[in-house]
Amino acid sequence: MWVTLTLVLVAIVVLGLAGYLASVAFALVRTQRDVAAIADALEATARHVAPLEERLATVNGAMSALAEGLAAADHHLGRAAAVFRV
Repeated sequence: MWVTLTLVLVAIVVLGLAGYLASVAFALVRTQRDVAAIADALEATARHVAPLEERLATVNGAMSALAEGLAAADHHLGRAAAVFRV
């Protein structure tokens, strides 16, 4: 009687662990597929944004020139405000 009960209990535990391990394996396979898709998307994004570097360098240069012009205008307006006591 005790041997049969013990064997049944061991079988239940083993089946439970096997089911749990099977679900973990399934989740890992699904996760591997999702991570591969994310890696592919990141590589595609890197290819798409690669040309932006030279364009942003051009924009940065133009913005620096604009900032210098605006700083000069600010200086002149500051002097005019001091003359007119505004």
